[in-house]
Amino acid sequence: MQLKDRINAFISLGKFLREIAKENQTKNGISKNLNPDSESYQHESILKKAEAENGWFTQENINFALISWSEALSEENIKHWISKYEFQETNAKTVAIIMAGNVPLVGFHDFLSVLITSNKVLVKLASNDKTLLPFLANQLIAVEPKFQDYIEFTEGRMSNFDAVIATGSNNTARYFDYYFGKYPNIIRKNRNSVAVLTGNETEEDLRNLADDIFRYFGLGCRNVSKIYIPEDYDFEPFFKGMFSWKEIIHNHKYINNYDYNKAVYLMDGFPLLDNEFMLLKEDTGFSSPISVVFYEKYTSKYAVKKKLEAEAENIQCLVTKAGLPNEIPFGKAQNPELWDYADGVNTIDFLLKIHK
Repeated sequence: MQLKDRINAFISLGKFLREIAKENQTKNGISKNLNPDSESYQHESILKKAEAENGWFTQENINFALISWSEALSEENIKHWISKYEFQETNAKTVAIIMAGNVPLVGFHDFLSVLITSNKVLVKLASNDKTLLPFLANQLIAVEPKFQDYIEFTEGRMSNFDAVIATGSNNTARYFDYYFGKYPNIIRKNRNSVAVLTGNETEEDLRNLADDIFRYFGLGCRNVSKIYIPEDYDFEPFFKGMFSWKEIIHNHKYINNYDYNKAVYLMDGFPLLDNEFMLLKEDTGFSSPISVVFYEKYTSKYAVKKKLEAEAENIQCLVTKAGLPNEIPFGKAQNPELWDYADGVNTIDFLLKIHK
């Protein structure tokens, strides 16, 4: 299979994702009127199965992931992404991928990267996310049947592989290090994203920040879980910007977390800022619970810059317009480009090296 064949297959997959996302947006529960043998009915059944498997995978969030990937898999994006690399069609290596499963299609970039570099993929899915990626893999194989020999899913012990990409918590990372340390590997640990506010943000900036905080219920490593604020920061515009996500409180899993965290913090005597659907807690940590955003005050731009440098290993994305290194705009945390690599580790470089 030549590089152009792989590129064309993923371009076709991107178009397919756009179509099923559009179908899903316009159905509004009319599946009872669909022919059970129709593709639309089957697509809807798969997306509903994914939601039943993982209660955090709402149809809205699944749709967001499908649309994001449909946009990423354009011909222009794929060709721009791979244009700086030299691909050699040599014997394929098998790369084991251990998926995290915290947000819909969270491991798709690794899956794509392995296949685009002409390697084979051996996937172990998270226990609560076993539907979406196999669905996309089957579509990819339908477009380009040669992928059949390049894609394998397993539920048992992983064996016969040449390299590993594993994503999990800090605890599981120690396990991964122990078992996979002898292989070429990328092992990812806990990371969170942060925002630096100056007090000069526009209403639109803060509404976009709300997307960065609440999308996927804050479960992704690219979700903003902590904000840095000036010492005299006025929270009123911030809470006004967050109001665009007020409906999130109607999700029963989310409200259970909100009520629980609020009760625990109040019983322990922690001061909180509360807008009835999110909690703000002053904390030096990064990994805030669901429905909670940590905040920390800074005295100067230099001080917060040094703080971020010291905590670089804990930070996935920096959302701000303060003019800090590696910053991204408000609202873009959950829309990474193909060339935005998790933990700053270039997956394509890694895969090309093991491919030789």
